[in-house]
Amino acid sequence: MTRLLRIALLVFVIVFLAPIAVSAALYYLRNDIADWRTADRSSAGLLRPAAQNPEAVVRVFSARTVSWRGIIASHSWIVVKGAGDRAYKRFDYTAWGMPIWVDRFVPDGRWFGSTPELVFAADGAEAERMLPRIRETIANYRYAKLGDYHLWPGPNSNTFVAAVMSSVPEMRASLPATAIGKDFPYDGRWAGPTPSGTGFRINLGGYLGLTVGWVEGVEVNILGAVAGLDIRRPGLKLPGLGRLGV
Repeated sequence: MTRLLRIALLVFVIVFLAPIAVSAALYYLRNDIADWRTADRSSAGLLRPAAQNPEAVVRVFSARTVSWRGIIASHSWIVVKGAGDRAYKRFDYTAWGMPIWVDRFVPDGRWFGSTPELVFAADGAEAERMLPRIRETIANYRYAKLGDYHLWPGPNSNTFVAAVMSSVPEMRASLPATAIGKDFPYDGRWAGPTPSGTGFRINLGGYLGLTVGWVEGVEVNILGAVAGLDIRRPGLKLPGLGRLGV
């Protein structure tokens, strides 16, 4: 038993703690860390001007979160536009005031200096079919009251976006491994299908969980930190570092 415990501890250190240590080292080696009050929140150039795009649009973005928390965590948000609309609508879930914020930031803006990555994109008729379910999920989100936001283990910004993505399983996308809170049981269920509908997951309040799916891959959640394998696009998912692979 002692030998098994030692092996388990070694695996935990290599798979969970070492990647976080590397991420921390990379963070402190950066020379572009700015104060959050003056950090860049301008457009990252990932969206065409809405007035020049007559089609419906759905986007999910994710970016490293503010200051040192970006060592391990990212913030996700969703952007939508109906056909013919001349402006995008951006939805964030935050700790400030009423948690669901609408159009408080540039749709494809840098998140306090961090350039966002594109998690999902749909345009035209495909996006238009998704919009009613997206809007309904946001309107009826169960954690929309003042004080509902919890940084860890959730519900937080990533929980909110995961709930929206779950309502549209044909998105066939998964939030990054650094999206701590994405596994929080927003629907109150400890077991059920993955947001993409391509697998199954077990989750104990966001503190401990296992996800197995074609889109999500194999993920182990320990205290919100996620490690695993990307099956669809071969790669590793590591706490702090995110996805490494093809």
